Amino acid sequence: MTNNDEHYINQISMGDTNAFAVLVDRYKDLVFTLALRMLKNRDEAEEVAQDTFVKVYRSLKRFKGDSKFSTWVYRITYNTCLDRIKKNKNFNSNYSVDEFTDLQLKSIDNALDNLDLKERQKTIQNCIDHLDEEDSFLITLYYYDDLSMEEIGKTVNLTANNVKVKLFRIRKKLASILRQHLEPEVIEYYERER
Repeated sequence: MTNNDEHYINQISMGDTNAFAVLVDRYKDLVFTLALRMLKNRDEAEEVAQDTFVKVYRSLKRFKGDSKFSTWVYRITYNTCLDRIKKNKNFNSNYSVDEFTDLQLKSIDNALDNLDLKERQKTIQNCIDHLDEEDSFLITLYYYDDLSMEEIGKTVNLTANNVKVKLFRIRKKLASILRQHLEPEVIEYYERER
């Protein structure tokens, strides 16, 4: 928890509701992005983001500071998304995991590197949208929000080692999806180069 977050949390505990608006403003984009990655629906993500901040406000007294405030907010977001998914069973898209060798993963990485930045980001984002809810969430925390394995573990209630294994599997799933979205001749070129 940054000292800055701690300052606002103390202000809120003394009755300053405006201080909560600062925290909401600081974390709203992050919460919305995480919810959107899991739910893959803008309206649902907006509702979950609102629900998350209501829960954060109501349970702020229980925040002990053993983890970063952002990690605590991620955890509430994650759990709120899971609750929403349980309610609406229509959120599901699973891709099978093909067995990829390190060489094939490297070929896909090289093919991605060959795309211009905007095109690469769009391709990766489209592929992440095909992952299931939890996988999208984990990959977002790791690659977009640069959280450590330990921080992700605290967020989703797993050990850092389990997070590492899950991220490895997710990367293989993502490779399977990317392979379907990239031009086959581009991938074949990089496989021949090896």
